[in-house]
Amino acid sequence: MVAMFDGYVSSGPAYDEMFDGDRLRPPYARLRTSLDTMTTPELVSRVEALQKGYLDQGVTFDIGGEERAFPLDILPRVIEMDTWTTIEKGVQQRVRALELFLADVYDAGQVFDDGVIPRGVITTSSHYHRAAAHVRPPNGVRVHVSGIDLIRDNAGEFRVLEDNVRVPSGVSYVMTNRRAISAALPETIAEHRIRPVAGYPQRLLQALRAAAPAGVTDPTVVVLTPGVFNGAYFEHALLARTMGVELVEGRDLVCRRGRLMMRTTKGLEPVHVVYRRIDDEFLDPVHFRADSVLGVPGLIDAARAGNVTLANAVGNGVADDKLVYTYMPDIIRYYLDEEPVLRNVDTWRMGDAEARAEVLDRLDELVLKPVDGSGGKGIVIGPHATRAELDGLRTKVLADPRAWIAQPVVQLSTVPTFVDGSLGPRHVDLRPFAVNDGSRVWVLPGGLTRVALAEGELIVNSSRGGGSKDTWVLAGPTQVELQEAAEEPVTEPVAAAAEVPEVPESPVAPVAPPVHHAPEMPVGPVLADLHAQAEQQQQGGGPC
Repeated sequence: MVAMFDGYVSSGPAYDEMFDGDRLRPPYARLRTSLDTMTTPELVSRVEALQKGYLDQGVTFDIGGEERAFPLDILPRVIEMDTWTTIEKGVQQRVRALELFLADVYDAGQVFDDGVIPRGVITTSSHYHRAAAHVRPPNGVRVHVSGIDLIRDNAGEFRVLEDNVRVPSGVSYVMTNRRAISAALPETIAEHRIRPVAGYPQRLLQALRAAAPAGVTDPTVVVLTPGVFNGAYFEHALLARTMGVELVEGRDLVCRRGRLMMRTTKGLEPVHVVYRRIDDEFLDPVHFRADSVLGVPGLIDAARAGNVTLANAVGNGVADDKLVYTYMPDIIRYYLDEEPVLRNVDTWRMGDAEARAEVLDRLDELVLKPVDGSGGKGIVIGPHATRAELDGLRTKVLADPRAWIAQPVVQLSTVPTFVDGSLGPRHVDLRPFAVNDGSRVWVLPGGLTRVALAEGELIVNSSRGGGSKDTWVLAGPTQVELQEAAEEPVTEPVAAAAEVPEVPESPVAPVAPPVHHAPEMPVGPVLADLHAQAEQQQQGGGPC
């Protein structure tokens, strides 16, 4: 029998997470042993079953209006306990600093007075909203959910690539990937001690309930979606169902006398916490885009009055601005008096004349990114660009330096990936998800690993042909027990927890939004607007 890893060669200078040359790295030892018992045809049959299952179950994403199954590679990524502990501490530190930063930016602005970051960096950000100034969340939390993108460099060190604290997406794929791989490789997964991911919806619900307005002991929580035309609708529906809360659109809600109400078959009912998956600009036509058909008029005023909590808070997008990212090490030191646990990727600010001159001389060597881009859009990788593309990029940078940053080309780490019938090294990144309930920042053990399926491709986004891998965070001999003892029990409802077992006995159930009311479907121009605006939602650097 020919072992499937025979002939596998890691890629150039990139750090291969499974192999160090010919030597197998320890976290992958059991995985290698288990997979070596399979023949390649057997693995192919499991891959085909995996792909068919995702398509049948509707685990999809949208590209330009075309719904596609989200690619899932059958080989998981494995992260050992000690490495994950560092990632966890680094993400927690980052979120704590971002919370203090955002609260300061939208209130006293001491960080500007102390010269840590220029005020102009914030006020010129397209995500800065004066409507959010002096709005204080009930429990002080603005970043209820975050997705901090990490890459592993040539030396094997995890570094922060960008922050996502608006509406980060992709966690639904973490849960569905685990269930699918559990079904595809049951004997392999049974041989590992893997930290579970199924508890995410209940952690999120716990955090949302903790953010309820003062005096509300049994809050009504809803998930607000742009609708079925949005690329992340699958995730919105899954989270609502697994939390046991209503999935609503803007037309299901209305503000009355400064309070948010939901239309139901029993009449109007109050809503206290909104997990919104709609960008700021579309949330409230009174304060933002007047032509929005996705939002709710009066929603911002209701939040300002303290009658409803929006998660994540309006205005968080300034922290997603890649120019603000360049200041994050100083922001961490300023608010926490700590050194960053996770380092940034080295970055040049194009607003700095000296840095700009150096970068313009080396455009063919560097990566240029728009500061408010997401989903890999607008990124120019110098070594892969044509002369015409570089000339166009030069013109854009000179016209608006604030809109660009530059970074060296980092060879993202590689993990063996099954493509076209064989295994090859493919580049990956990692998006760990964190939930802040006001008393603790909890990091889901096993984020979304995105993988570029094309050989040598460094952009992992699905819109560029990327897929995903299940991410296994290994537990130590006693870690699970210690973890369970240290964590507060999650007692919030409901049947949802049982619907997402860690090792399922059956494939993933199809996802459908709960049937709670029967809104009328818009027609004609209104439907066209709804479709267009739902597609425009950026979803905070989502996987697409």
